Amino acid sequence: MVKRIVCFGDSNTWGYNAIDDSRFPEGVRWTSLLANLLGDEFQVVEEGLSGRTSVIDDPLFEGLNGLNYIHPCLMSHVPFELVIIMLGTNDTKERFNLTAYNIAQGITRLAVKAKMIATNSCGPNSKVLVIAPPPIGKEYIHSEVGKSMGRGCDRKSEEFPEYLNDLLQEQAIHFLNTRGLVPMNTIDYMHLDETGHRMLVELVYRKIKEIL
Repeated sequence: MVKRIVCFGDSNTWGYNAIDDSRFPEGVRWTSLLANLLGDEFQVVEEGLSGRTSVIDDPLFEGLNGLNYIHPCLMSHVPFELVIIMLGTNDTKERFNLTAYNIAQGITRLAVKAKMIATNSCGPNSKVLVIAPPPIGKEYIHSEVGKSMGRGCDRKSEEFPEYLNDLLQEQAIHFLNTRGLVPMNTIDYMHLDETGHRMLVELVYRKIKEIL
């Protein structure tokens, strides 16, 4: 039986291409690159949704609360070896009024729930890895997404991974911080470009080899 890895995230897991509002194809998205690197022994499941938050209901769009969806999502992919969670970018939106610490708390709460599901459904060897996405570039406010995101998103995205690291250590959950290692694009400054996907997958691949 192949080893299954579930990648649970937002538009950067889905593969949003800011150049033309399309989806990057297979061979560009970090998830598909990961599948290629891991080989036939693994199945990589893409569970990315644009706009997804960790624990917040968005008043403008339904179905984006990760905490509400992660149980049926993971149960539909049992058994699995690893859950990778990469969220936080959308949690910075001004309309949610969360502090950087609140964002870290929300992601940790989601990760703890994922760990419980993994342990109960797949056994103690099933793991959870949380990835802090690259920080939003400060220039985002002048791009097309600036009006929707609101103010302060870049600052919060820079700050919350530090809190997240501490909170996840308390829960013995694996963590990977991409700050300073992977860039966002220079269009909206909050999505990965092709280079970013390639750089991210190298980090994720090495981390998986440490964990599994």
